[in-house]
Amino acid sequence: MTTPLQEKENDQPPGSDPRPAHPWRVAVLANIKEHGKSLPADVPPDAGADFDYIETIDQIRAAIETDGHQAVFIQADRDLPYALKKARPDICFNIAEGLGGDAREAQVPALLEMFKIPYSGSRVMTNAISLDKTLTKRIWRDRNLPVAPFQEFTFGDEPLRPEMHFPLFVKPSREGTGMGVTEKAIVNNEAELRERADYVIRMYHQPALVETFLPGREFTVGIMGRFDTVLYSRHPEWYEKDGFLRLPILELDSSRSVTPGIYGLEAKAQSVGSEGAPSYICPAQLDPELTKKLHRLAWRAHIVLGALDVSRTDIRLDAEGQPRLLEINPLPGLTSGYSDLCIQCAAQGISYEDLILEILYLGASRWNMLVPRDISLPQKKKTDPLNGAAKTTNGK
Repeated sequence: MTTPLQEKENDQPPGSDPRPAHPWRVAVLANIKEHGKSLPADVPPDAGADFDYIETIDQIRAAIETDGHQAVFIQADRDLPYALKKARPDICFNIAEGLGGDAREAQVPALLEMFKIPYSGSRVMTNAISLDKTLTKRIWRDRNLPVAPFQEFTFGDEPLRPEMHFPLFVKPSREGTGMGVTEKAIVNNEAELRERADYVIRMYHQPALVETFLPGREFTVGIMGRFDTVLYSRHPEWYEKDGFLRLPILELDSSRSVTPGIYGLEAKAQSVGSEGAPSYICPAQLDPELTKKLHRLAWRAHIVLGALDVSRTDIRLDAEGQPRLLEINPLPGLTSGYSDLCIQCAAQGISYEDLILEILYLGASRWNMLVPRDISLPQKKKTDPLNGAAKTTNGK
């Protein structure tokens, strides 16, 4: 018995070659928030909070079309395989969050790779790992990157490790966009810890991540590029000699937000500049050494997790003023004038259209859709972020 994704000689898979050099048919893949839709009783109150509004999709499509491409929106739901077969895109601009379950942000990249359809952004493994905050922290810790002491609670009654000292911070281990993060996330004693961990495990159907509360300033740092970026970028002048762009650091001051001191979902949902919203300070007022350290940590976090082309890493200072990595987002929000990465790009002087096209073109270059510039990348010695050893690398 055949399926709608098999069939006939002239009915090729959606990823079949050849592809036109330019322009392209670009499919923007996303999960969309539905205004006024009521949630089932058995899901968290913030379920779907990381989905996008259709207005963001319209902004992305318009930006892509400024360079002559055709952009269509495809909802990343269970009908996605059939929609891809019908639309036959040359490349997908992926910002899909997935439909639930472990590693949901890896669902769409995995499907696209199975069909051999080019797409933007990080690949399957990075999207799977980065959504699991505990696993991400374990990898970073094993690579000697600074993280706060942490412990994962699967059942809720595990003994608290001796290095864990109150106050502690409790959140779902596999969610984004501040889901599950409210004033109750900070716990000051054993009873509060057990109550909050039990709530997270029961409501989100996943382990609770418990970590030492970090009382210092909070930042997010955007990274763009690859070692061979200058061969393909529309704006090679943006990048440093190693092929990466470290965007201006954005400080998130939640002291006067609706959730003071906590950059959670309720604070993130406020319009920039409105009462109850955090202050978004970009570039952050920092001494040069701390700026250099934050950029270096975000770059290493990006490389160690295998992120490609774009990511945004959250960092917070501990009680001694030392930075600790919180999490990385290889699918950063892209709402113009609102999302953290867009604010950082604006501070760098990068227009929204140029940001979207840069992500698209860097993605396309990985699938041999662009001809590289006729230049050679010199051999260079650089530090291997995995082990700190010097190595020699060659350009493509």
